[in-house]
Amino acid sequence: MSSPELMNAQIFNIYPRKGAILPNSDADIIILNPNATFQITAKSHHSKMDTNVYEGWVGKGKVEVTISRGKVVWEHDRLMIEQGSGKYISMPPFGYLFDGIDKIDSTYLSSLKAPVYREVNVEVNPV
Repeated sequence: MSSPELMNAQIFNIYPRKGAILPNSDADIIILNPNATFQITAKSHHSKMDTNVYEGWVGKGKVEVTISRGKVVWEHDRLMIEQGSGKYISMPPFGYLFDGIDKIDSTYLSSLKAPVYREVNVEVNPV
């Protein structure tokens, strides 16, 4: 089964820690009400900004509950987290998407067979 979360976690090289509901994986789950509507306001967003360019707009589809690492962190339009409860996830560089990229680059560049001409001692005439 493929999902955007799974693909993103693989691209960022943090699968199976993220992007899966498995033992020892972070279980971040939302319950979405696709029919609910909400109004966007600066006060309803958890930001230090006191304005929002979308102020007054109405959106459709609302997250009712968010469960992060087994704890309910959003419910009844309330954020229920403690400062410092987040956890840094290291993202090692060059996941599986980069396997063999050097070989592909080398094959492509050598297929061009384009000569490179460089002139030596080019004089510049002052104007």
